Amino acid sequence: MKAKHSILNQDEIKHKIRRIAYQIYESNVDEKEIIIAGIASNGYILAKKLEKELQEISPLKTTLGKVVINKKSPLDPIIVSLKPEEYQNKSLILVDDVLNSGSTLIYGVRYFLDVPIKNFKTAVLVDRNHKRYPVKADFKGLSLSTSLSETVKVIFEKDHERVELS
Repeated sequence: MKAKHSILNQDEIKHKIRRIAYQIYESNVDEKEIIIAGIASNGYILAKKLEKELQEISPLKTTLGKVVINKKSPLDPIIVSLKPEEYQNKSLILVDDVLNSGSTLIYGVRYFLDVPIKNFKTAVLVDRNHKRYPVKADFKGLSLSTSLSETVKVIFEKDHERVELS
């Protein structure tokens, strides 16, 4: 069994989320509304937290959506809680917890490209720097160089949120 190392604690995660929210606001300061689409399950939890921060720090109207991608088989149909007319010609932020190879994020990006979008950005809490696909996180809480055998886990437990490396 691999040893677990704490990378971020609850307070550090909260700080990173607030910083990402400010960056999102700064890059969308001229917008009236933005769409925040979180990839289930942890990406959606992170998206909800980002939406809450944005509501506290900005006048932006936010619409939250859930994106369900089969991470083991990303070519399976993607399920999105938003209708295309809800995000068409708007600024959209696609959110996931960890950017590993980039496959989940790139399939998520591909899904939304079927509809014209005004501005498209991605946000992650942890960017592992191991991309196999040409996708980058526009907003990230932490960049982490790890070996391919290591695993980064974001754990959103009430009163004990953390990021672990094992």
